[in-house]
Amino acid sequence: MADEAELVTARIDQWRAFSVHLLTASGAFWAFLAIIAAAEDRWVAMFLWLGFALFVDGIDGPLARRVDVARVLPNWSGDMLDAIIDYATYVLIPAFALYQSGMLEGASAFLAAALIVVTSAIYYADTRMKTKDNFFRGFPVTWNMVVFALFAAQPGEAATLAIVVFCAATTFLPIKFLHPVRVARLRPLNLTIFAAWSLFGLISLLMDFDPPALVTAGIVATSLYLLLIGAALQFVDRFRMRSA
Repeated sequence: MADEAELVTARIDQWRAFSVHLLTASGAFWAFLAIIAAAEDRWVAMFLWLGFALFVDGIDGPLARRVDVARVLPNWSGDMLDAIIDYATYVLIPAFALYQSGMLEGASAFLAAALIVVTSAIYYADTRMKTKDNFFRGFPVTWNMVVFALFAAQPGEAATLAIVVFCAATTFLPIKFLHPVRVARLRPLNLTIFAAWSLFGLISLLMDFDPPALVTAGIVATSLYLLLIGAALQFVDRFRMRSA
């Protein structure tokens, strides 16, 4: 009886663990719906589907750790599955959206798309992408957020291309970039800024990317904070070390 009970418990654990993999894999379908919306120039719908995929990406990790997926299902790589979904939702679809949107024209559109998809593919293969204090090492290819900010701000072709080149170049530099949840340093402030970015973004979506100037300024300001705070803290730390 004890052996049967243990077997039943093991089966339940396996199904619970596999259900988390299914949740992660559902991101592929949300990505598919986002592609359809982008192909039809329905940008609000596209970003809503990407937002839903981002929500799933945010909850599947804690769930996987809670049910100990790596131990219960050692033959299924949650990390690999997550990386596949992330490349589609964080990189490939935003690159296509930027190309399709007309914010960049001609060779600039192809150049930007190439920079995004190629540098991001290499980044995903880099085993040094996380620092000991949970920052990202190099721009963490969060192109979904960057392209969203570009849609909201509409900075012009030259500025758009410059931003893409900057982010692509810093992918390979030893510069810290913030993970707003996992980084302990300034966590309350980081989470507040990220919440504000999300709120401004939601307002922009609800207004079909035609919000008041204050909302657009809020997206730009919070985006710059999230993009640059890691490098700023890194600079401060190095300055203090040299001054000590």
